[in-house]
Amino acid sequence: MSKINDFLNEAGVFFLATVDGDQPKLRPLGAHMEMDSKEIFGVGDFKNVYKQLVANPKCEIVAAKKDGHWMRYTGKAVFETDGKYAETMLDGMPHLRDIYNEKTGNKMMCFHLEDASAVDIAVMGPGEDML
Repeated sequence: MSKINDFLNEAGVFFLATVDGDQPKLRPLGAHMEMDSKEIFGVGDFKNVYKQLVANPKCEIVAAKKDGHWMRYTGKAVFETDGKYAETMLDGMPHLRDIYNEKTGNKMMCFHLEDASAVDIAVMGPGEDML
């Protein structure tokens, strides 16, 4: 997982693709961390992205670095049931506590990918397996 986490850290923003019915949906994200040998991602329980992942957990994450390499990380979203993941993510990104707290009622929902593949692809080269 460290290769994926390092890649995402260097890229900064990454994109998560989901499906809404028969329509693909793509959005930028930045909330991620490595914990318990898993790459963990966070989304709000009040957002369409969460509802889409619950309805169809197949998704893809794409990130690009300034050196021209890009990563495709594909799998099935599995939501974590232990609140330690959301707490750790919010501790690392404290500005998100303005959105996710008891007053707003919004919850950070954390997930990792299973049955996954990850490839680091050079602009004009072959892909390299990252898992």
